[in-house]
Amino acid sequence: MTVLDATAPFSTLIRDASQAQHTEAENSSFMADLLGGRLGVTAYRSYTEQLWFVYRALEGVTQSLAGDPVAGPFLRPELLRRAALEQDLDHLHEGSDWRTGLRPLPATEEYAARVLAVARDWPGGYVAHHYTRYLGDLSGGQVIRGIAEKTWGFAHKGDGVRFYVFDRIGNPAAFKREYRALLDAIPADAAERERIVAECRRAFALNTAVFRDLGAATR
Repeated sequence: MTVLDATAPFSTLIRDASQAQHTEAENSSFMADLLGGRLGVTAYRSYTEQLWFVYRALEGVTQSLAGDPVAGPFLRPELLRRAALEQDLDHLHEGSDWRTGLRPLPATEEYAARVLAVARDWPGGYVAHHYTRYLGDLSGGQVIRGIAEKTWGFAHKGDGVRFYVFDRIGNPAAFKREYRALLDAIPADAAERERIVAECRRAFALNTAVFRDLGAATR
């Protein structure tokens, strides 16, 4: 296990220590093809479907973690994405019956199961997944939204891309600073912070595995 620099802010450490895994996820062939316009809207819909399983896991446990001293402060209602995902899927499927027969890909099932496992037994691990997803949605997710609007003709911040629209966050840059301050103040000793960083790397690896499964499914 890599020893973290105890003098640096934890938000900096968790970003830098997981950068390689983050880059690998961003540069997956599926995501590169999707954002490069080499895949159709069906692939985008498939990706959105798989996100729904992940966010169902992430947000299905918020009530049980709300009072937790480690995870609780991160559970901001303005971040919640599941309802927006469901609006997008209603639009992408031209109806609300898409849940019938929808199944997670194997990598998605593993990802969601891991989120539920740490939510049950290890709040610090849940924070690693929360950070990986939501700060990514606030940052790189906006690039995905813009490309999706241009490529498939979705209305600006409208149906089909509502997942990426955080209309309850007036100043995303300020919000991200507040979130990083929460990371810096997380009540965890050095060993626990090492574990959280390792789980963050695992979260990115799980994302990469989902992209790999999606890529195989679109061939």
